Amino acid sequence: MSDAAVEFLLENLKQLLLYNANLIFDVKGQVEFLYNDLSLFKAFLKDSSEKRNKNETLKELVKQIRDVVYEAEDTVDTFVAQAAVHKSRSSIERAFHIFDYPAKLRSVGKRIEGIRAKVKDIYDNKKFGFEAIQDGEGSTKTTKEKKAPIVEEDNVVGFEDEAEKVTNLLTGGSDELEVISIIGMPGLGKTTLAKMIYRDPKIEYEFYNRAWVYVSQEYSRKEVFLNIWSHFAKPSEDMYKMTDENIAKELRAFLEKGKYLIVVDDVWTEDAWNDLKIAFPKNKKRSRILLTSRIKKVAKHANPNAEPHNLRFLTPEESWTLLVRKALGTEEFPKELIQHGRHIAKECDGLPLALVVIGGILLEKGTESYWWEKVAQSVDAYLSMDQEKRMDNFIALSFNHLPYHLRACFLYFGMFPEDYQIPVWKLVRLWIAEGFIQQKEGMSLEDIAEEYLDDLVNRNLVMVGERRSNGKVKTCHVHDMLHVFCKNQAAEENFFQEIKRFDQVTYSPSNPALEIYRRLCIHSRVLNYISSKPFGPRVRTFLCFSSEEIILQAEHISSIPGAFRLLRVLDAKPISFTRFPTDLAQLVHLRYLVLSSNFKVLPAAISCLWNMQTLIVETSSRTLEIKGDIWKMIQLRHLKTNASTSLPGPLAKSRKNKDDSLINANLRTISTIAPECCREDVFARAPNLKKLGIRGRLAKLLDTKGASSLFDSLGKLDYLENLKLLNDVFPQPPSEGKLPTLPQRYKFPPKLKKLTLADTLLDWKHMTTLGMLESLEILKLKDSAFKGDWWQPEDGGFRALKVLHIGRTDLVSWYASTQHFPRLRSLTLRHCNSLEEVPFGLADVSSLHIIDLYCTTKSAAASARKIQQHKKKMQGKADQQTTKSNGFKLSIYPPDQDQ
Repeated sequence: MSDAAVEFLLENLKQLLLYNANLIFDVKGQVEFLYNDLSLFKAFLKDSSEKRNKNETLKELVKQIRDVVYEAEDTVDTFVAQAAVHKSRSSIERAFHIFDYPAKLRSVGKRIEGIRAKVKDIYDNKKFGFEAIQDGEGSTKTTKEKKAPIVEEDNVVGFEDEAEKVTNLLTGGSDELEVISIIGMPGLGKTTLAKMIYRDPKIEYEFYNRAWVYVSQEYSRKEVFLNIWSHFAKPSEDMYKMTDENIAKELRAFLEKGKYLIVVDDVWTEDAWNDLKIAFPKNKKRSRILLTSRIKKVAKHANPNAEPHNLRFLTPEESWTLLVRKALGTEEFPKELIQHGRHIAKECDGLPLALVVIGGILLEKGTESYWWEKVAQSVDAYLSMDQEKRMDNFIALSFNHLPYHLRACFLYFGMFPEDYQIPVWKLVRLWIAEGFIQQKEGMSLEDIAEEYLDDLVNRNLVMVGERRSNGKVKTCHVHDMLHVFCKNQAAEENFFQEIKRFDQVTYSPSNPALEIYRRLCIHSRVLNYISSKPFGPRVRTFLCFSSEEIILQAEHISSIPGAFRLLRVLDAKPISFTRFPTDLAQLVHLRYLVLSSNFKVLPAAISCLWNMQTLIVETSSRTLEIKGDIWKMIQLRHLKTNASTSLPGPLAKSRKNKDDSLINANLRTISTIAPECCREDVFARAPNLKKLGIRGRLAKLLDTKGASSLFDSLGKLDYLENLKLLNDVFPQPPSEGKLPTLPQRYKFPPKLKKLTLADTLLDWKHMTTLGMLESLEILKLKDSAFKGDWWQPEDGGFRALKVLHIGRTDLVSWYASTQHFPRLRSLTLRHCNSLEEVPFGLADVSSLHIIDLYCTTKSAAASARKIQQHKKKMQGKADQQTTKSNGFKLSIYPPDQDQ
């Protein structure tokens, strides 16, 4: 994307000139001129964003701009990488390069001059380009008022009768395992209907053992089986190392025990079904498979004895209703738009995805008749095409109407595997590292990125998978047709390249195509690719989302840093490094790094990565020591590890001089660190910290020296919202690490919204302290957080609490009412094996919508049913008007506890 490339390069040059001018000292003047020259393109690209796809002149001009920007970026980045290596050399090593380094300087100077000449040539001859956008609105349009997000309805327009038919098929029939299929063309709503049924309380009650898995055209059998297993239990490390056949055996043995429902979404071939069906036992317990496919032959193969359910198209009236909801967020419709609106709805031919995508365009255009007429005219242009081709053009139309800052963000979805549920925290940090998110005053980059995502969701281009307890999106993905569009558009614009079905010839180092790729993603046969010694001199991003764990042997440790010298994003989570690759420290452009390993030490060289924003290290070791001076990494925003991590403290000299240069105002996340690192001088370097995880012997936090303890420093973190305290005294048993008490209320961070405790074995009386935390909204008491058989909360506590999770505990009884949890929305109880009942007083908490019991007791399940019945009575007639998403939901596992 030319727009994103220019934005990123300008910001990169600015950061270089401000913070690392010493690296480019000899060519600083030329870089400054280049920065000014390239700034000329920024406004032009913004103004031309909606016109360029219809105008060949503009398209050619934008391509020229993209090419020259990429050339400039390659030149500057290559030189900075070389300069960083030269700077790190000893005086003796520099003597060896006394002639070649100045030659590189002269070469860079000449290349920058050449690029500036190209910029001038484009600018001097661009009048034809500007004339092409004179009649457009360009950037003169006023910014539209931000609309509230549209909350998806559980009952999608026109699907109520369809859902009832399929639900009856699932709940009726024989005791034998049956496969029920939904078939239809792309965009007709097969997945939407299946989700509607899957979430129906009637189905949830009938099939407690439920799992949903996406298959798609390209799939890994092992990954499919692991995904199904993850709905019932977290896959162990040993399971990841199993063959797919052995995982299928484990899955089969588990499912054999009871009644189950598995949704197998988007199956393309008969072979795919043959591949997967070995995991589904015929246990004669009325178990069901719900299969969706575009192809009737596949459905008939899965169950030759039953006709698949052919999903119908929407009626004209249903099409109209859906369009109005998606375009305006309401069912009220201005009279002046009815003619164009009815016309658009009719031409979408009852295809829900078409109506949803077009509705997303109109939602952003508001109620201006001009825009509705323009969209109606665009829709008319596709009348002669078949439905699939027409749908492709509807997607392209929606993409062309996206503002320029959202286009790269949307195309980025194509880098993930099809139907992959993308964690929003990962997506947001990747967008930031790629330079897609531009700073706004008063907002963090993360908040801006989430705003971009909400915009794409509102435009119906991105689908929400899960939401967090605060309503924010937790996972998301795009429809498979939109995923294909993203990949095709990206290939056309050289935005990214997917390495799939790897073969030595196509991706050999001699292949000239590798010379131009800027982003690579690979999701299978990863080790084969790395072993081929690839070389990508312009590659900035390498993403790997393989389901297999790849152990990288010593001879391949340096393959990735050696192949891609200009990397700024490296997500290699499935690839396990047996030692730290020393030459990784030479990748000075890295902004986002995910490493999996078994090492216990992160060497000092890590602090050479001065551009780093997100650093994630997953290690099999219980402890990790970071020897690098992370306080010099002033761009660092998120540091995340799964081990108890020791951080270097600020140097004594800087502490004595109160050196402000070592304060990192960008740092938002540190998790998880050792308790002994929680010193005031450490946290003083990260004043804007929002999330903190601590793992280790937590008693060290409470030990007093003089009049203070380490925990006191947490109370000075004015912006901390999320705190995780994991008590880990391994190799001793958790009982040896029991916390005697909690700090007083005033010692907790003042804005704390979410608190997680694990293995602290606190007495329930200490919950009184937590109840006084005024901002606390989410409290997660993981296994063995509290111990004791009786809990009596204090009146007036937990005034803001919305989510309460209680894990494994010996609690027998507790008392609770609206006096104790006035705003509680969700209660989860897991492995509370001694609990006699869920307090009936919670039935009067009007905000309580969810109770989830997992492996508790029959008496606790029975008491939860009483709460459910009471709530239904209290709601009365109003309950009939309440949508399912706002109603009370009770979940009990295993099902036999609910009898």
